Amino acid sequence: MNGRFVLDTNVVIALFQSDSSVLHRLDAASAVYVPAVVLGEIYYGAYKSQRPASNLDRIAQFTASCAVLVCDDNTAQHYGRIKNRLREIGRPIPENDIWIAAIAAQHDCAVASRDEHFHGMDEILAEAW
Repeated sequence: MNGRFVLDTNVVIALFQSDSSVLHRLDAASAVYVPAVVLGEIYYGAYKSQRPASNLDRIAQFTASCAVLVCDDNTAQHYGRIKNRLREIGRPIPENDIWIAAIAAQHDCAVASRDEHFHGMDEILAEAW
């Protein structure tokens, strides 16, 4: 593995909670990225929370210090290939997670996640953080 990771939403939330295992893994990573899809999920959580203003401030501080990866035509090609493969093997996963996997595949990164469905995918590597 090359030490490059995209963070899944549950890892970003753990980071916001100062989870020591996530902090340790971040220190050991050579590069860490956040997919725009993950930011969308984080923003959604902030808007529906009991403290939207403080959560939005936390997200603003976080995004100021991280590299955000966006979707483009290349990402869409990876998405189509991954979604089709998951369909063929009868293993559906949430749509946003397919986009996260596509971004990881496009940028040659592993997915740092606490979701089991990323593990065992042919197109990407995943690590439980």
